[in-house]
Amino acid sequence: MEQIPALDSFDSRRSTVYGTEGVVATSQPLAAESGLGVLRAGGNAFDAAVATAAVLNVVEPMSTGLGGDMFAMYRTAAGEVGGFRSCGGAPAQASIDTVREALPDTDTEVPERGPLTVTVPGAPRGWETLLEEFGRVSMDVVLEDAITYARDGFPVTPVIASMWENNADALTGEPARETYLVDGERAPRVGEQFRNEALAETLSTLAMEGSDPFYEGDIAAEIAATVESRGGLLRRTDLEGFEPEFIEPVTTDYNGATVFELPPNNQGLIALEALNIAAELGCTDTAMPESQRTHLLAEALKYAFHDGHYHITDPEYERVPDLASKSYAAQRARAVGPTATDNPEIGMLDSAAEDADTVLLTVADGDGNVVSFINSIFMEFGSGLVAGSTGITLQNRGASFELDPAHPNSIEPGKRPFHTLIPGLVKFDKKDWAAFGVMGGFMQPQGHLQVLTNLLDRDMSLQAALDQPRWRYMSDGSLAVEARYDDEVTSKLARRGHDISVELPVQFGGGQIARYRDGVLSGATEPRKDGIVTTY
Repeated sequence: MEQIPALDSFDSRRSTVYGTEGVVATSQPLAAESGLGVLRAGGNAFDAAVATAAVLNVVEPMSTGLGGDMFAMYRTAAGEVGGFRSCGGAPAQASIDTVREALPDTDTEVPERGPLTVTVPGAPRGWETLLEEFGRVSMDVVLEDAITYARDGFPVTPVIASMWENNADALTGEPARETYLVDGERAPRVGEQFRNEALAETLSTLAMEGSDPFYEGDIAAEIAATVESRGGLLRRTDLEGFEPEFIEPVTTDYNGATVFELPPNNQGLIALEALNIAAELGCTDTAMPESQRTHLLAEALKYAFHDGHYHITDPEYERVPDLASKSYAAQRARAVGPTATDNPEIGMLDSAAEDADTVLLTVADGDGNVVSFINSIFMEFGSGLVAGSTGITLQNRGASFELDPAHPNSIEPGKRPFHTLIPGLVKFDKKDWAAFGVMGGFMQPQGHLQVLTNLLDRDMSLQAALDQPRWRYMSDGSLAVEARYDDEVTSKLARRGHDISVELPVQFGGGQIARYRDGVLSGATEPRKDGIVTTY
């Protein structure tokens, strides 16, 4: 078997790819090819997005799945721009008191994993609704490849094999370990065939009957029974009647482009606030030294994190202020100085989502549909629970809630938690649109900031914007950089007071871009993942 490669070295090169009919970019080749196959068969970008997401559910199971939530940003061929949220809330029995009663006496916070972290999954009904609203082909066609790979098997790719091995211990008991580990004991190795017949059966049910069995039938019963048997609060009645929603994006203008993000309960406002502060600080100036530019971008992000991580929650439960306001950004920019802030409260993050990772896919078609699509179970293997005989790993998104009643993101029945997931959309011109994103828990707004400023300030190609070495503000207050980062720049950042650390690239996100520009398609994919960008 092939060995897992050193993940801190990229020895190959890629170019931006071009086509005219369809382009798909994501973190695993079989998934990207499945999306392109749906496009070739007459589907559009929305059909291809769901097909790609479904295959990722099979081939990258620690990152995504039916037991999680999904979100999308899109621009249709008719010119409609919108957001889509298919995200469930906390169980009806979930309150600060009921969660505290279920915790060991020594615990004061919602655990990172386990039955208390399971919220209502949104993905299956989200897939179905998006296809019904914008797609051209039926669910059975879209799910065909995912069912085949789950039933017959697929060879595991290197980065995914590493993630699988590193997070195998998150799978707790049976049937989780029996379903996702070889002989219930170890992760599959690089190139080893892996199959998930239980998941194949579940996907086949969805292909034939739609999402109703998941929310109101036998699958719902298995989900609820699994959670209840482990001491969790989710019940069948929580799943019944769940519906996704189409929502208005939040936006800002940056250096001649318009950036679209998802509103709360997602962290899109963090990316927009950081962009606005960066603009106030003059980061669009191409003559600015790189060390100064990076310092200012990192400081902008710290303030945006501070504001977003306090205020962002379910807007149906708490009012979320307009963090994307230009005037507010100007106020925040005045607090940024020539050295790193030493205020321990500014920018500090909850370490629970430090290493969380998920999947992002971007699709564009020749008609002008452009889709950025995210499907996630939050941390690797989510809650660690698999629902009965379904093969479905249940998400642990409830770990994002707080047990402090004064905190806007405190847990309440039905409330949706703060969500890290932010698919992005950028309008360069009226006939020039791109779907983009960068995955990885709290890396997401940091990746948006860096990739967008590479594209808009430095005029890089799509692929070059993803290839550039990255930095990442960490929960311990340090500024991590990739080993490839320029030593002179990092030395100057250290002299500005940044606590510099060098980390593996797996910590720096998974970006994808798909662009429609006046009839020509282009795309780029993340060198830190296994994926490809494919087009025709």
